[in-house]
Amino acid sequence: MNLLPIQNFIKRAGLVGMAGPVLIVMILAMMVLPLPPILLDILFTFNIAVSIMVLLVSMNTNKALEFSVFPTVLLITTLLRLSLNVASTRIVLLEGHTGPDAAGKVIESFGHFLVGGNYAVGIVVFAILVVINFMVITKGAGRIAEVGARFTLDAMPGKQMAIDADLNAGLIGEDVARKRRADIAQEADFYGAMDGASKFVRGDAVAGIIILFINVIGGLVVGVLQHNLDISVAAKNYTLLAIGDGLVAQIPALVISTAAGLVVSRVASDQNIGQQLVGQLFKQPQIIVLTAVIIAAMGMIPGMPHFAFLSLAAAMGGLAYHLMQKGEAAAAEEQSVSATVVPAATESPEASWEDVAQVDVLGLEVGYRLISLVDKAQDGDLLRRIKGIRKKFTQEIGFLPPPVHIRDNLDLRPNGYRITLKGVEVGSGESFPNLLLAINPGSVTGELPGTQTRDPAFGLAAVWIDTALRDQAQVMGYTVVDPGTVVATHLSHLLNTRAAELLGRQEVQQLLDHLGKTAPKLVEDLVPKTLQLGTVQKVLQSLLEEGMHIRDMRTIVETLAENAPRIQDAYQLTSLVRVALGPAIVQQFYPSAQELQVIGMDKELEYVLIQAMQSSQSGIGIEPGLADTVLRETRAAAEAQEQMGLPTVMLVPAQLRDLLARFLKRAVPGIRVISHDEVPDFKTIRVTAMVGGRA
Repeated sequence: MNLLPIQNFIKRAGLVGMAGPVLIVMILAMMVLPLPPILLDILFTFNIAVSIMVLLVSMNTNKALEFSVFPTVLLITTLLRLSLNVASTRIVLLEGHTGPDAAGKVIESFGHFLVGGNYAVGIVVFAILVVINFMVITKGAGRIAEVGARFTLDAMPGKQMAIDADLNAGLIGEDVARKRRADIAQEADFYGAMDGASKFVRGDAVAGIIILFINVIGGLVVGVLQHNLDISVAAKNYTLLAIGDGLVAQIPALVISTAAGLVVSRVASDQNIGQQLVGQLFKQPQIIVLTAVIIAAMGMIPGMPHFAFLSLAAAMGGLAYHLMQKGEAAAAEEQSVSATVVPAATESPEASWEDVAQVDVLGLEVGYRLISLVDKAQDGDLLRRIKGIRKKFTQEIGFLPPPVHIRDNLDLRPNGYRITLKGVEVGSGESFPNLLLAINPGSVTGELPGTQTRDPAFGLAAVWIDTALRDQAQVMGYTVVDPGTVVATHLSHLLNTRAAELLGRQEVQQLLDHLGKTAPKLVEDLVPKTLQLGTVQKVLQSLLEEGMHIRDMRTIVETLAENAPRIQDAYQLTSLVRVALGPAIVQQFYPSAQELQVIGMDKELEYVLIQAMQSSQSGIGIEPGLADTVLRETRAAAEAQEQMGLPTVMLVPAQLRDLLARFLKRAVPGIRVISHDEVPDFKTIRVTAMVGGRA
């Protein structure tokens, strides 16, 4: 018979999903509707079959999560047993006077076969089963589930860190990481559910005792008062029926409780319980031999059952001998196999280029408390911010920076982070996930309670405050940012200041390839025909070091192609490129101003510097006293310019621009040096501060 059409119909109709609700409704209906004895027999048999099936499934699972529906199964089977107890109690009280088969053959068989028709023995056996189930199995399984849930929750942060570390190291993909995180959460939910579900079984055991006594007492009352039975006959009939009813419910309950204990008490592995028992219990034949000797010695004691003890000792000795022979054969085979491959086994593999680990160009290492900022599962938005930073950098600077490799570092402070460039730390700081950073821009109206610190990106005074103080801090003039923004701003600032170091030959080649799509002939004429790729890289790096963008690659390449046949020096080519980019340079410092308010230099000082540069053999030397004077005067002029709220831009002759730009780069941070040749003709100049004289 072809069952495929029926299966397809069931799937299309969604009947599989209806199985659970229908089963619950049927179980609840059994508590209300009267059931005939034949149907009770079928349902009691079904209950026993389900309990055996659950036990076997529990023993054949390798991990607890493979049977994650077990807490729900525990509830449903408990509810099924209670419903059957209610249904059988109704029949026992109504029809118990007719004989021991009033409630069906299953209850009758359990009442006669298991306890020999003796209701006193039945009560004792029932009490023992309840005690075993209630005091031993269920209580132990509940305790294990409780402890397992607690330890699983405590271990979750460490497991999450391990997953994130593997993900950041590239050992696993995003899909595998997401699945592992889901497994961890499901494991915690499972043990928590098992802790609660074990209470169902304990309650079921208590209910079984109460139902037994209710059936016995109720049966005596009904049999004697309503059906005029002799008290001894009524006691025998109703007690046997009640005991049979109790046993037929308690035995499946005991099986289910055992399954629960097996599920929560085992350690997850690649083997089921049977394989673990055989593999670990009979792993050491010496232990079996020692046990056989002890059992044999006990069997020789006068008065002991010699046959039972000695036969068991002989069987265990034979098993130990078999295991020893098997182990020796396996060892001999392993030795023979290893002997054939001695050279490969004893020689360590040669080192290869695969063993060379590449250093990440850009790296972000975080302490374990900051993992939530870079974990999508915990709503961390730092990854999204970093993507935005790279896109903004590309649009503003003109090339795509390397990706940021994020990993956790347990050597850092819990809230610490550090940013690395080619494996070297270039910035570090702290960020507190549950706080906000209030930055003092210099014009706040009060102080805030919190931890005083410095903004890691710009060094401004700041304080870590509680999230509830956000509005108050903003009213007082503070700039309030969240922890992710603190790290992102620091990273963005370092990317802009270290742009020249991020531009490698690979990035330069990608820039030229991108330009070649629209101007292929221009790129072909430059690299490598007239200029080496390394020289182009030095020119671009020189522009970036002085805070310039390289978005206008067409103008840069055209200037290089025009001058490269007669000039190969990277610094001279950079000066020519700066002149070509003059309007863009000026616009970068003065976005919409027609008049350029700059720092000028005294004509006499300019003349002295030009003479000193020409007289120097290297062309870049300045006498120490003169250098000190230039440095002091430039600092004073830059401070005056900043106090007026103007850009700190110095205008000098073209001969001095490169010299002063390199000399003042570290001595006067933030100052920009431009030449007269770089200023467009349509701009006017006004000197607002002077080096070596007065404005």
